[in-house]
Amino acid sequence: MFLDRVAKSPTLEMVNLVLRKQAAGERIVSLAIGEPSFQTPSEIIDVAYEAMKAGEVHYTSSYGTTEVREAISEKVRRKNGIKAEAGNAVFLTTKFAVYASLMAVVKERCEVLIPDPGYFYTEPVVLAGATPRYYSLGEDFALDPDLVRKQINKRTRAIIVNSPSNPTARVFRRSELRELYEICREKDILILSDEAYEDLIYEGTHFSVGSLEKGPDIVLSLFSLSKSYAMTGWRAGYVVASSTLVDKICKFLENTYTSYPPFIQRASAYALLHGDRFIEEFRSELAKRKELAEEKLAGIKGVEPYTADGAFYLFPKYKRRVGSVTLSKRILREQGLAVLPGIAFGHNGEYRLRISFSGLPETLEDGLNRLGRFFSGSTA
Repeated sequence: MFLDRVAKSPTLEMVNLVLRKQAAGERIVSLAIGEPSFQTPSEIIDVAYEAMKAGEVHYTSSYGTTEVREAISEKVRRKNGIKAEAGNAVFLTTKFAVYASLMAVVKERCEVLIPDPGYFYTEPVVLAGATPRYYSLGEDFALDPDLVRKQINKRTRAIIVNSPSNPTARVFRRSELRELYEICREKDILILSDEAYEDLIYEGTHFSVGSLEKGPDIVLSLFSLSKSYAMTGWRAGYVVASSTLVDKICKFLENTYTSYPPFIQRASAYALLHGDRFIEEFRSELAKRKELAEEKLAGIKGVEPYTADGAFYLFPKYKRRVGSVTLSKRILREQGLAVLPGIAFGHNGEYRLRISFSGLPETLEDGLNRLGRFFSGSTA
């Protein structure tokens, strides 16, 4: 069975460790989970509440409501330069969208290229029946099309790119993505572009590779409302792709969960059309937390400084020759601090830690003080 080939989530393993310690009465500081501390803006909540009261609590199309699909297409034309219509959009949570998109594109005995280090794409690739094949990133985790080209073979069906990146916080340049697109166009390879952190950029400019097309063709663009509007629990996101691939995605959705709640879709449409001011507020506050985190990290001996271009992570290398899983468990045990081991994001993430600066400033400062104490006193 495919599930037998899927490893347990390293994120959830750390969460479970934290929960067990908290249940035992220990005070744990977590810089492990990628979730903004902000509340969903009340205007967005009110839209969902009024929709529920008005009776919008029944099934909708697996594609999403007409309202939200039109809002999606308007947003991607305006903000991303993607020439899409409502028929190119489908509403679903982004994490499931990765799996659903893979189900729509994989063929028998094909391979999917995924970044190393990168988000947890291996598992959905396996679940979709494909074989994961890893491509390394370039210097300072930039996208290097030459390194991608070396991993392409006749079985390569698709490649996943993620910018801004989780965990590296890098923003890929337009020139890098354009060259990658030309390679994929030449070799008939599909691109799954995960742009969940598109609005959280501090250095550089976000570029959607799908904007290179006259209309969605070989690029499937995946977006999320979770980070942009502090809507993680709403599980709201969407895919923009060719109408052929959208139909295949919806065939899969019709045979799994059917549809998303209509009140969530109405609130999401409102956010996409009227929520830019909330994004600016959140990004401004996260920029302050980023500055605090980078400054505190730079003062810790035994850990290299790190600068985030986007998202809300630092991914620094440490100078001890001990595996990151062992080290992160020691940090949790000795300092009551939860961070994620870099190896969880791929072989090239070893000897690194992923630190989230999305939490409250006081939590962030406390956590990085604990990390400093660990490295100043540890003999690991």
